[in-house]
Amino acid sequence: MRHKKAGRQFGRDTSSRRAMLRNLTANLITHERIETTDAKAKELRRVAERLISKATRLGKIAYTAQSELSAADKARRLHAERLVSAYVPRFGVKADGTKVDVVEKVMLDLSKRFEGRPGGYTRIIKLGNRRGDNAPMVYIEFIDAAAVTDKQAPEEPAAAVTAEPTSAASASTESAATASSGETASNE
Repeated sequence: MRHKKAGRQFGRDTSSRRAMLRNLTANLITHERIETTDAKAKELRRVAERLISKATRLGKIAYTAQSELSAADKARRLHAERLVSAYVPRFGVKADGTKVDVVEKVMLDLSKRFEGRPGGYTRIIKLGNRRGDNAPMVYIEFIDAAAVTDKQAPEEPAAAVTAEPTSAASASTESAATASSGETASNE
């Protein structure tokens, strides 16, 4: 019987598994969309949604300025911040090198975005299997994340670059046609 055996083990001891989930959670909060395996994403969803729920349960207290809060509200907010910061690292680094305060983002940004929502803050999008070990890969992202942008350059500049040689080629074709017509005229 598997009583009280919930959760995947990932072939790791408790501290390694906890560290992996802490870092995945911090990366999800920092980048709002990450690519990982299906099993890790399903465990990450449990952890990340619990942290966001801690902030959203506070309501407006989570994102109101400290100076406007009563002493009791300040204490509730501080307690929630400490619960969140006890699990995730304080800072995350985005792809462009900017530092993000993970706890502040949960308390100010995510709690405001998901204020009236009772749960289900993330979605998992299946991608297919990884080439090396055939592990099922997924994207996990917040449900209101920004639209996906490709890492490749947009199509318009590429079209503009190809348009210039075409116009140059057409100009050289026209000059060649003029020259050939001039040659035929001089030959006659």
